[in-house]
Parts: sequence; C-alpha cells; structure tokens
Amino acid sequence: MTPLSPTAILRNGLRVLLPVSIALTIYLYLFPVFNTCAFPLPPQRNDTAADTGKAAYRETTKLHWPFAVNSSNDTTFSSRKLAPFRLLALGDPQLEGDTSIPTSYAGIFPHVASLFRHVTFRSSHSSLRQRVRQSLHDMVDIFLEDVFDTIESVRKRIDLFGNDYYLAHIYRTVHWWTRPTHVAVLGDLVGSQWLEDDEFFRRADRYWTRVFRGGERVPDALALQPADEYELAGYLGDPLNEADGWTRRIINVAGNHDIGYAGDINENRTERFELAFGKVNYELRFELPLANATLAASVFDDGNNGDSDRLVPELRIVVLNDMNLDTPAASTDLQDATYAFINSVINTASAVEFKGHFTLVLTHIPLYKSEGVCVDDPFFDFHEHDGTLKEQNQLSAAASKGFLEGIFGMSGDTNAPGHGRGRRGVVLNGHDHEGCDTWHFINQTQGSSSDAREWEVKRWRQARNSGLVGRDGLPGVREITVRSMMGDFGGNAGLLSVWFDEDSWEWRLEYATCPLGRQHLWWIVHILDLIVIVAILLHAAAAVLSAAGVDVDKAVGKAISATCGMLRKGKGGPCVPAQAAKGRSGGAQEKATVDAPS
Repeated sequence: MTPLSPTAILRNGLRVLLPVSIALTIYLYLFPVFNTCAFPLPPQRNDTAADTGKAAYRETTKLHWPFAVNSSNDTTFSSRKLAPFRLLALGDPQLEGDTSIPTSYAGIFPHVASLFRHVTFRSSHSSLRQRVRQSLHDMVDIFLEDVFDTIESVRKRIDLFGNDYYLAHIYRTVHWWTRPTHVAVLGDLVGSQWLEDDEFFRRADRYWTRVFRGGERVPDALALQPADEYELAGYLGDPLNEADGWTRRIINVAGNHDIGYAGDINENRTERFELAFGKVNYELRFELPLANATLAASVFDDGNNGDSDRLVPELRIVVLNDMNLDTPAASTDLQDATYAFINSVINTASAVEFKGHFTLVLTHIPLYKSEGVCVDDPFFDFHEHDGTLKEQNQLSAAASKGFLEGIFGMSGDTNAPGHGRGRRGVVLNGHDHEGCDTWHFINQTQGSSSDAREWEVKRWRQARNSGLVGRDGLPGVREITVRSMMGDFGGNAGLLSVWFDEDSWEWRLEYATCPLGRQHLWWIVHILDLIVIVAILLHAAAAVLSAAGVDVDKAVGKAISATCGMLRKGKGGPCVPAQAAKGRSGGAQEKATVDAPS
C-alpha cells in the first residue's frame, strides 16, 4: 500500500475536521437557538398557563427576523405580547484568581533561591552538616514540588482564562438571543471573601472587562432605600425595554464568597463590594403604564375612586444581603442595618388589601427547607474562637418565617389583614449550586391557633400538580434557587418572565432555564477550531509553494529524515521513515527465507 504524502494527509484531515469544526462552532455560538431557549410567554386570554415551548421560542425568533414587522394586513408575522419584565438570572460565577495559582503565593521555583542561599553561605545554620542537609532537601523539592507547581500554575492560568470567557459566552449569547429587560447575578461573584484588596479588585476588573463586558453596575443614584415617597427606577412595557439602559445594567447580589457569612462580614469587605459591584441593600421600583383609559380610571384614588382596591401596576425589586440575618454576627452594626432595611421594606409596602403590586426579592442564601426537599440540607457551623456564624446552607426557620410574613405579609391567621393572603411576589437566590424550585405555604386551617401553624415547603412542580398553589386557605410564595452558571453545573442561565393580568389585576410569573453544558464543550470547540485554522494555513502555504515549483512532499520528507537521523544519533529511540522501515522489514524476511534449513 502506497503511503500518503504529507499534503495528502493534510488535505484528507481537513476534509474530516473542517465540517466537524464548523458544525460544533455553529452549535456553540447559537446554543440558545438549538436549545429553544426563550423567556416564558404570557398566556393568551383563553389560556391559563404561560407558554414555555414552541410559541415562546417562535416569538423570540421573530425578534431576530428582519421581516417580522410587516403591514397591518399581513398576519404571517403577527406577534404575541412579550412579558414586560424579563429577568436573565445568573447564579454563582465564583471567579477564582491568584489564590488558586501556586506560583502566585509561593513564588517561581522558590527552592532554587533557597538552595542558592545555602550554597553561598547566606543562610544561617548551626553546622555544615545542617547546611548540606537543607541543600539536599531543596534539590529534591525543586523536582518534586517546584516543577509540578509551575506546571499546575500554567494549567490553572489557562483554565482561569478559559473559564472567564466560558462564562462570558453564556452571558453574551443568552442575552443576545433572549433579549432580557433586566439582568441579575445572584451572589458569589468572586471565589472567596478571604482576599486581599488588590486581588479582590483584580477579580472585579475581570468580572467587568471579560465576563460581563459591556455591562455596568446599578448607579448608586438609582439604588435607593425604601421610602413612602419614592422615585421610580423606570417603566415597563416597551417590548425590548432598551431606552433607559436597564438591559446593560447588572443587578449584583452580595454572596458569602463576596463579603462572608455573618461571622465574617465586616465594614471593609462590605465597602469594597459596594465600590466594585453596587450596594448590598436597596430597592428598585418599575411602573407599568396603563394604556387603556377605562382601566386607568378604575385605579384607587382618594378623591374620585376611594372604594377601589386596585393600584397602578408596579414591580418592586428588593436586593437583600441575607448573610447576616442569622446570629451570632461579627458586626452587630451591619446586622442592625440589614434588619433596619427589611423593616423599611415592610413599612413602605402597599397594604395587603390592595392589588397591583409585585415584590421580587433577589438574595443569595435560600430560605429554610427540611431535609430532602433540595440538594442542600439545613446546615450551620460556628467559629470556635468567638462562636459567630461560620457557614450555613440555608436561613434558619425563624429567619425564613420573618422573611415570608414580614416582606410578603402572609399569615396563618385568617383574621389578619387581607385574610393573611399577603402580597404577590417571588424569591430568587443562589448558593445551592444544583438549583431548586419550591413553593412555601402555610395551612390556615391546620392547628387550633395561628401560632401553632408552621410554614411548609414542597417542590414547585409537586405543589402545582397537587393543587396547592392558589388554593384558598393556603397562602404561599414561590422560591427559585437558580442553578449555578459554573461549568461543573452545566453553565445554566435562568429566564424569569413577569407580566400583569388585567382581569385579576395581579402579576403572574413563569420560569425557564437555558443551559449551555459543561465547559469541556467550549474548550473542545476552540481547540479544534485552532487546529483547523493552522491546518488551513499550512495547506494554503503548501499550495503557494507548489505553484512556485517547490516539491513540498519531498521537502517535508527530507525534513522528517533529517529529524529521524538526529534522533538516532542522540539515541532518542527508533525513528525510521515508512518506506525505509518497510524495506528493512522486507530484507530481514528475505534473508530469513534464504538461511532457513531445508
């Protein structure tokens, strides 16, 4: 069999690799399209449930189709209304940095410098034997520690570089395809709270210049404290909502890896987070204008419509640092500030008897759930030196109860204001990297008194299918723990749609996910693309040289032969061109045939 020439190998390799590379690259850069990602679509008037399937995907596709807007007589591209509030929710990016790179904290080949000090008598030792002994230790450590630490450091730097752009790819691609009105990152923006300020701000710089390039933090002038007389952060209703800049702003939530748990939070960690990413506690209010004059006239007004229970539709976003809700806390001042913020949220909320307002709480640590409901079970750990809170998987049951009954105004007592039904809303958080979707509710008919009634939790799908959601006597709120966007958890992005139902005069919501997959796909595609690009350049160079009269195959063969000769001289192992090896094998076989006894 005639061996293939180098140019033929290159050409045949490209025939296989090029289409594979193109197909994988198209999938990677259009993964939301292939995965049919879309924000849930509000139901039509005769429907009861939002659409998370074909209709939602079709309407998202129309946002990118240049001929979707046609004359009023053409119904081919008639569009259904998108949700006026569409939140792209991302959980726990956890940017790592120098603390994970051995050469950053140990130095490059530190034992070489130590060995040099010993052999030049610049170190102090009690005897020559000790100096020789330490020098031998350093020589061993150079090969067994420094070499491997250097290799690991190079690998880790490449890994961090790729991880930044993997996360950036998720944000950029999902944002481009789904067209959110708002974006939130639900805590653990960086990988550790135990960072020096220089390293913290280096990671913050990577966060803004690589991962969320083009994004910007919420201005302090818009991140307001709750008040009875408040300024709106914007209006909802524009299909793409691009006019006021909220599509570019990132609502950053503080996580335990950013500022620590209650036993770790201090003024310095809080201040540097707020400087880099925005405030830890604030609210945003968005109003949905009423285009229908008849509906606008039905809204509560002290002078003309005092009997109405309808308010102007409004969506309230509460950004809350809940890491220091539980005790003991290292800084009681910061904990008091958090509770003061929550109390102001409660005191400035609309009365539960009125309809039309919706509360979206963005926080990090999930509410309390009994063991087995989600992946993370209840867990608390405390510092030995002062007894302050060191770690927790969830809020305590008491903190969660105050959270639900305070912010959402729900109660197990039917005699409470609004019969204990509370306010419409939803809680979004992170922390549990696996994600979870639950329904928190309280049974107003259970027990002999409201004090004996306890909050219960079930998975959202189970609660919905069993009819618990919306049932009389079972006030509740949905909590969505967004699965992490880290590669080990599938590169997930959450898609929350919130819209206003004019018939019931209440806000409604639905949630969907858009996973990219593990980070290995991102690496494979880009490495394969690099190989293909190099192969194309080599093939093009070979074509140019052949056109100039150069025998490329012969030149490559000579280069291979020369390399093999050098290896043989250096005893680097057998390296014989294919034809020569075949000749040698044939000669040996022929000689064996001649010398064999008859």
